[in-house]
Amino acid sequence: MCDDLERLKAALGDRYALEREIGRGAMATVWLAEDLRHARPVAIKVLNAELAAAIGSERFLREIKTTARLNHPHILPLLDSGEADALLFYVMPCVQGGSLRDRLKREKQLPVEEALRITREVADGLGHAHAQGVIHRDVKPENILLEAGHAVVADFGIARAQDRTGGQVLTGTGVAVGTPVYMSPEQVEGGDGLDGRSDEYGLACVLYEMLAGQPPFAGPTAESLMYQHLAVDPRPVTVLRPAVPPAVDRALLRALSKTPADRFRTVAEFAAALTVPSEARERTASVAMSEASIAVLPFLNLSGDPENEYFSDGLAEDIIDALTQVPGLRVMARTSAFSFRGKEADVREIGARLNVEHILEGSVRRAGNRLRVTAQLVKASDGYHLWSQRFDRELTDVFAIQDEISQAIVNNLRVALATDRPLVKRYTENPAAYDLCLRARYHLRKMTQEEREAGRRYCEQAIGLDSDYAPAYVVLAEWHLWSAFWGSTDPRGAFAGAKAAALEALSLDDTIADAHSALGTVLGCGEFDWRGAEGEFTRALELSPSSAVVRYDYAWCHAMWFLLPLGRTEEALAEMRRALELDPLDPFYNSLLGYLLQGTGQSELAVAQFRHAVTLDPAFPFSHMLFGIALTAMGFLDEAIAVSQRANGLSGGNVATLWVLGSAYGRAGRTPEARAILSELTARRASRYVPASAFALIHAALSEPEETLVWLARAIEERDPIIVTSLKTAPAYQPVRSHPAYQALLRTMKLLPKYADPHPIR
Repeated sequence: MCDDLERLKAALGDRYALEREIGRGAMATVWLAEDLRHARPVAIKVLNAELAAAIGSERFLREIKTTARLNHPHILPLLDSGEADALLFYVMPCVQGGSLRDRLKREKQLPVEEALRITREVADGLGHAHAQGVIHRDVKPENILLEAGHAVVADFGIARAQDRTGGQVLTGTGVAVGTPVYMSPEQVEGGDGLDGRSDEYGLACVLYEMLAGQPPFAGPTAESLMYQHLAVDPRPVTVLRPAVPPAVDRALLRALSKTPADRFRTVAEFAAALTVPSEARERTASVAMSEASIAVLPFLNLSGDPENEYFSDGLAEDIIDALTQVPGLRVMARTSAFSFRGKEADVREIGARLNVEHILEGSVRRAGNRLRVTAQLVKASDGYHLWSQRFDRELTDVFAIQDEISQAIVNNLRVALATDRPLVKRYTENPAAYDLCLRARYHLRKMTQEEREAGRRYCEQAIGLDSDYAPAYVVLAEWHLWSAFWGSTDPRGAFAGAKAAALEALSLDDTIADAHSALGTVLGCGEFDWRGAEGEFTRALELSPSSAVVRYDYAWCHAMWFLLPLGRTEEALAEMRRALELDPLDPFYNSLLGYLLQGTGQSELAVAQFRHAVTLDPAFPFSHMLFGIALTAMGFLDEAIAVSQRANGLSGGNVATLWVLGSAYGRAGRTPEARAILSELTARRASRYVPASAFALIHAALSEPEETLVWLARAIEERDPIIVTSLKTAPAYQPVRSHPAYQALLRTMKLLPKYADPHPIR
């Protein structure tokens, strides 16, 4: 060390006054010095002899020159570099705040928001470098410095120069470029062509450590660490720190994917996925502290007949619905809870992914009219069994079984009930009618035309057996609404059918929250009765404030067909985020949030949100469809076409996905393909319903304003749901918004200020 110091002093004494060593690693030593010319403190990093010999002075100076052009507030600038008496060095500003490693040694874990801010700042700097063709290759806490609390990335040059050694040994341990704890799988494999996703992986490892107090992988040797990067999945960070928001956990797991193609495309997208609004964080934290929470997993069907799955699913769903009536109990929605079906996931992982404290598991064995139901309540943090029981009953006792299970949960979680009445309502004395309603719900959720039609038939058969069975009418209303939304039938008839079914349900029991939600959807989207719609939604939430089903309808219609058309975009976003708190793994909810983000100009966040939604269920066409709409609006037309083609293929050529593809073709100037789709839609409309909005969007993409306005008018006359949410917000209609005919359309929908209620709903 003394020899190096004397050599440096002799070689650099005319420019720098060296004071003392301030850092030493396997590859370099850092000295504190004074820049004599500018009278400022600097840090001089000197490469160790073995590394300097491997790199060579020419290559080192060439690579340093390449990185010297980086100019960004979150990248530590390069002040000087060179060779002094065979020692390779470069000079940086002296950062007084030390490194992120120094802070982690002191505190181990950082506050969540601060960890996210540091990550976003580092990502901002890395993104700038990637745009210049420069990959860092060694993102780690030692190379993240904290200047006045803000992050700056150091050592771009040394990492790049190391990588140019062609994989030669750089240290006595034989470790190549990168640090094993934070090394991406592709670095471990030593492949060529690293890109920014390698830095993304390293940054995700750093964020994981800031949140959990330890990196995602640990081991006694470099070899064991490298193996884990290649072959072992990291634990969700929420297992180690439950307070981390689920959205952050999901983004981390994606950025830590073994295959680069499965990660975010850019570090900017990764950073965008980490943006958790403060109000949502506070709400999540307060919920975790003040409310009990539970996820009801799908009950296993042990009947030996796969056709009985509808019954085991229905039993679990009815327990979910009953529990949502309990004040102070947060119940995870069906879609997220059921997403673990068939997966060998530990209850601790499930609890962490869903941000719940308790898990209910169960099984059903059915033989004729005999039932055997088992249920067990588990504490998610450690797998401890709080309660379990087996029920051997007749099918006619199914409501009693549900109520006993729900009551046991309430007792064990010490949640107070506001009533002594059973949690599960017995709407019918006819077991066959109940069975048919379970079948109807099961098939309606399959989302294909054939399955929905099967659901409708079962629903009508249930009503035929018991015309006073209120839940069957609610399911029938749901069928009508989805028929309108998915473009398979004339919305006017669908809305009329949904309204009749909802009113019939409410005439039998006006405390059914789902019936109020369905009626609110009809009043808003089908009749432009904005005040009446919100009144019904408000009543639904009063009846079942924690119901994810109600939140689903409320968010889907209230945000998309009430708040968004009226220009209340921030409220719409907040509403959709509240829905996602109860159903975080639902691809539909996540896609709608992406659509709202894009519509409010938050394009980077929207793209990241859509990519997340698609990963939740790659075969769900609706996610690809909305993503295609957003990409078209943002002008990413090649990708818009590819995504829209994927949506159309997954849907089997549904009109909703077909017109999205036609719009993308039109915007991209591929006029023959767009007109071919117009012709196909015209032929279909001659024999069955095709939404008028399909034609309006494609004509708009082809810059044909007169045709666009004609089809917009038809869409409003037909009560086309797509027009309600898009007329005032879709970028595609911007060219016609100054036209008098467009203003007339807004008057028809009661969306102009003069038609608004003098006392706006808030």
